[in-house]
Amino acid sequence: MQNGMHTDTERCVRAVQSKDARFDGWFFTAVLTTRIYCRPSCPVVPPKPENMTFYPSAAACQQAGFRACKRCRPDTSPGSPEWNQRADLVARAMRLIADGTVDREGVPGLAARLGYSTRQIERQLLAELGAGPLALARAQRAQTARVLIETTALPMAEIAFAAGFSSIRTFNDTVRDVFALSPTELRNRRPRTTVLTPGTLTLRLPFRAPLNPDNLFGHLAATAVPGVEEWRAGAYRRTLRLPYGHGIASLTPKSDHIACRLTLSDLRDLPVAISRCRRMLDLDADPVAVDDQLRTDPVLAPLVDKAPGRRVPRTVDEAEFAVRAVLGQQVSTAAARTHAARLVTAHGEPVDDPEGGLTHLFPSAESLAALDPESLAMPQSRRRTFTTLAAQLADGTLHLGVESDWAQTRAQLLALPGFGPWTVDAIAMRALGDPDAFLPTDLGVRRAAQELGLPSTPAALTARAAVWRPWRAYAVQYLWATDSHPINFLPA
Repeated sequence: MQNGMHTDTERCVRAVQSKDARFDGWFFTAVLTTRIYCRPSCPVVPPKPENMTFYPSAAACQQAGFRACKRCRPDTSPGSPEWNQRADLVARAMRLIADGTVDREGVPGLAARLGYSTRQIERQLLAELGAGPLALARAQRAQTARVLIETTALPMAEIAFAAGFSSIRTFNDTVRDVFALSPTELRNRRPRTTVLTPGTLTLRLPFRAPLNPDNLFGHLAATAVPGVEEWRAGAYRRTLRLPYGHGIASLTPKSDHIACRLTLSDLRDLPVAISRCRRMLDLDADPVAVDDQLRTDPVLAPLVDKAPGRRVPRTVDEAEFAVRAVLGQQVSTAAARTHAARLVTAHGEPVDDPEGGLTHLFPSAESLAALDPESLAMPQSRRRTFTTLAAQLADGTLHLGVESDWAQTRAQLLALPGFGPWTVDAIAMRALGDPDAFLPTDLGVRRAAQELGLPSTPAALTARAAVWRPWRAYAVQYLWATDSHPINFLPA
């Protein structure tokens, strides 16, 4: 599958006629006779091919006057895998829009973060997605409103404000335009079994099958920092630092979705919290494309066949992950967690967890930059690495975010003292989201390579791994899964 799939009419028609859920989120089907748009896997009888037209985004469908299907709810499709596997301007803009930047800072704020003019960004998004940044943000606001209408008992005025609408009238008009139902009608349609807990939102995070939760949740649980993260009763829980406040997310893997429970200090953070949880669990990945490529290698094929659908465990906070990568240099997972837990207790912001167990937000870069270096129980050289990183994150010299340019950020990180290929590639893989990041010096990767009869020296393994591109980060997950040893960190 590739960018611009919606222009391949024949292929889109085949996907719709076979109700192929793998294509949900890649494109949307708009039906000219009913003026309704659907996901490819919609359960209704497919329309005649001459009555179908295809769009690359829900926003483009809405802008063209189509309304969301009430059966297949195309607005709840997984996001397009494109935006997380590409590093170009459109992909970076889409990651920022999902993170709520347009709602908070407007299109000029989006442009400023990307270093382009508003006109350039509007032109590129329109060309590729059939909708500009405002229309894309509006589609996201409509979806946020729907989640709040269906999962809370909040008054509509509060929902309108939380979802980012400037007025009740705009909220009412948008919901009616997009869903062909008023907000009250939407609320009345929800199942009577819905249990509403004040202050807590319960929702489903969709994904493309297959999804193998073992390494994904196993890795997050194994590296969890006490106070910030925990594994409890089959759920991974963690605190979130968000633009308007803080939150707590509880994520439980189910057969066809991730059950997500969110407690937020400010409901305006809902779309950002959802976006960050999806990103951390790599839920917008296209596992079929990844696994098909990795299966072409006879050494990896049995690993993929045994447990397909592995995802890359990522992060909800890029700066936090970079700090933790430094704490994990050349020490065991247990030691890295201990270092991080001390920092959290001393410098993290306390939060109230209604369920107990979580106590703090991970410390901000500003608070870490202000700490006394002598208080850090680590070798002098790593102390310098840590303090330099914290200072550059705090003053903005180094910015790690969803919109980061992967190549430029790698170069900046490599220029920092104590940052070698392992640290940079770990950050590229898990914080920046580069699907081709590779860790040939990692102890677990080298051990797995040796067991499988692959070269185990970094240079030879990198050369051998060329056939796994552009999915080497996923190949690492399959290699890690062969290793029964605890996760260990190796060179800087």
